[in-house]
Formats: sequence, structure tokens, C-alpha cells
Amino acid sequence: MPIVNRIAEFAADMATWRQHLHTIPELELECHQTAAFVAARLREFGVDEVHEGIAKSGIVAIIEGRGAGLTIGLRADMDALPISEETRLDYASTHPGKMHACGHDGHTTMLLGAARYLAETRNFAGRVALIFQPGEEAGGGADVMVQEGIMERFAITQVYALHNAPGTEEGTFFTTPGPIMAAVDTFHVHIQGKGGHGAMPHEARDPVMAACGIAQAIQTIVSRNHYALDDLVVSVTQIHTGTVDNVIPDTAYINGTVRTFDPAVQKMVMERMEQIVAGQAASYGVEAELDYDVGYPATINDAAKAGFAAGVAREVVGEGKVVADAGREMGAEDFSYMLNARPGAYLFLGQGESAGLHHPKYNFNDEIAPIGASFFARIVEKAQPVSQ
Repeated sequence: MPIVNRIAEFAADMATWRQHLHTIPELELECHQTAAFVAARLREFGVDEVHEGIAKSGIVAIIEGRGAGLTIGLRADMDALPISEETRLDYASTHPGKMHACGHDGHTTMLLGAARYLAETRNFAGRVALIFQPGEEAGGGADVMVQEGIMERFAITQVYALHNAPGTEEGTFFTTPGPIMAAVDTFHVHIQGKGGHGAMPHEARDPVMAACGIAQAIQTIVSRNHYALDDLVVSVTQIHTGTVDNVIPDTAYINGTVRTFDPAVQKMVMERMEQIVAGQAASYGVEAELDYDVGYPATINDAAKAGFAAGVAREVVGEGKVVADAGREMGAEDFSYMLNARPGAYLFLGQGESAGLHHPKYNFNDEIAPIGASFFARIVEKAQPVSQ
């Protein structure tokens, strides 16, 4: 395809950008160094407008097409993770304890590549809004940008995003109509007992046993309180208590995650968790408090937009490398807030065999950056063609 060939001409530049971004990972909404690099490149490309400081460090850049038309949004996330990198790459993180372990450096690069091409060619009607978002991993940057009014301010009518997928064939796209990623909630249980000597448990109110009982009972929500064909994950991921072998501690702490698609299932989990924590606390003679944090909502693709995006992907990589009904998964993504505000689609792009996402040895595959950039560019040209 011509667009792939043109973007392929500056693929080496894209690799340079991405590897630089990999050296400067930043967390949550504080992606100022990353944003400064992005803004500098956008101005070099000759985009028409660069709006900075949205959601602290986010950017929306505007490229005008040829003639009147609507505005299409393309989003890339910019933030990294609080992980110590173990790749030993020449361009490894220079920020201790921070790492691009999810490929957001690659996502940013793909959107920069599309920006360069679109600013050069402008073979589309209306406008494109390039959304460089901080705080996907934590901070809900997409929600912040929506709440700060980017959809209305820039008259965005539809919006698209990509995420790399380790362990899937390089250059393969997959998406699905409707729900594609789950809502994510977090729960915390704080248990207050009465400590004592390990040899005299009758004089204590043991929070360790209470924590074990609560954790086991919470896991029965999935097996005994919901319809088996409704997607639901409840995982206890932390229990912290105690210090030494012969002391019963005063307190214990339980933490975990809940993944759902249906608000009714989410509500049931919240109610059952309240009942379980209160009932188990009473049975063990301790006090326990549940703190249930509702997080990102489910990521729901507009069916028509997902079908359109799959068609564009086929033009870029070929019929056999696009799965348009891949089903949904239990991970979460704050692009959900943008899809709640405007119709659009979220797709995955295979990056071949590599360490998994959020792994200290993960590294984005630079070979797929021109593919993602080509997809973004063709989405704009196909959605908003120039009138002949």
C-alpha cells in the first residue's frame, strides 16, 4: 500500500523516537518530559495546532484536511509503570524504578508517525485530533481529558486507539464489536483484632485467621453467587499481617481486584463482599472494614466502528491477518472513558514473541510501529475522504 511505503521511508526515525522515549519513562499524569518531546516533533511536522497541558501533561494536536468535514480522534497513551527495568538495552530507562513495560512509548511513536504522514499529505476532509494521553496505567488520564472537555472543545465525533499484544503474530490486528475489555475495581479489607502471644491464642482475637476466612469466602462469589456464563473475575492478590512466629498481630490487610462487564454483576459483587466481610468479622470476633474502589468502566467498541476499523486494518496488512470477532478479555483500559463519550473502536496489534506486558524484560517491537502508524493514517483517510 502507498501509505505503508511512505511511512516505511521514515521507519528508522520512528525507531529513534521510540527508543528515546523508552529512556525517559514517566508515571501517571506527570509525563512532562515525554510531552515536551512529542510537542517538539509535532511542530517540526507542521501540524496546525498544538494544545498542551490537558490533564496536566496531555496534548491534543490538530491537523486540518482538505475541505470541510468532521473531526476524527486518534489516541495514544504516554505513561510508563513503576517497574525497575531488566532489559539491559542500550536505551534502557534512565529513570530508576520507572519503565515503559507496556509499550506506551511505541503507541506514542505510532501516532507521531501518523501525524508526520497526515501533516505532509492532508489527503482527508475535515480535521484529525491527535490525542496524546498521560495516566492510562493509573490516574485515569482519559477520564480527566474527557472531563476537561476535549471532545466538545475539538468537536471530535469518533475516536480510535491501538495497543500492542505480545505473544501474538507480528502485524496481526484483532478487535471485536461491543465489549472488548472489562471494568476494573479494587477492594481493600482492613481487619482490626487483638494481638497476643502465639502460645496463648485464647487471649487474642486473631486477625490472621479472619483474613484467611474472608479471603476464602470472597472467592466463593464467583463459584456460588453468579451465573456461570457471565464473565467475572475476583482475585485476592495481597494479604499482609504479622511480624514474627510467636506473636499474634493486631491487624491484617487484604487487597484484590474485580473484573466485570455487566453493571448488575458488579453491583452483586459489591453487595456480597460487604456481607462476607461483615459476617466473617463477626464470626472471628474482629472488626473489619471494606473499602471498595470503582475503577475504569468496561471498554465497549461501537459495533459499526469496530467493523470499519477491521476493514481498514485489512487494507494495511491483508485479509488473513485481521480477526474482527476476537472476543473480549478481562484486562482493563481507560480508553473506555473516551468510548463512553464518543463512538469508536479499540484494537490490538500483534508484536510477536516477547516478554509480556508489565514484565521487567518487556520491550516494544519497533517493526510494528510503521504498521500502527499506517493504520491510524488510513483510518482518517477512509473515514473522511476528500470529495472528488
